[in-house]
Amino acid sequence: MGLVAVVDDDASMRTSIERLLQARNYTTVAFGSAEELLGSKAIDAAMGLVLDVHLGAVSGIELRRRLSAAGSTLPVVFITAFDDEKTRDAAVKAGCVDYLRKPFDASRLIEALERGRSDG
Repeated sequence: MGLVAVVDDDASMRTSIERLLQARNYTTVAFGSAEELLGSKAIDAAMGLVLDVHLGAVSGIELRRRLSAAGSTLPVVFITAFDDEKTRDAAVKAGCVDYLRKPFDASRLIEALERGRSDG
């Protein structure tokens, strides 16, 4: 179905998302930080990104901004455990297919990725 890059600093969350996506026939690659993703070639092959909002030095929102500035139009689904209106607004402004609060329903993540594919 395509490669999805997952960036989350929580190893158990990364593993859970990877298993979920792989069960739906996606290929996945996971990273613990924005810097790890940026240092890889995954962006060139990915059909979508699942980004945790709160990472480390570079947030998921800042990562999205950097990718957009570099010309990337990859669909992004933001995920977060710490939801608030300011963060949600920043995520939408940065550009996302969906914004999901952890824990989220697996079908919402799949639907968002599919919507991103069809919009792209």
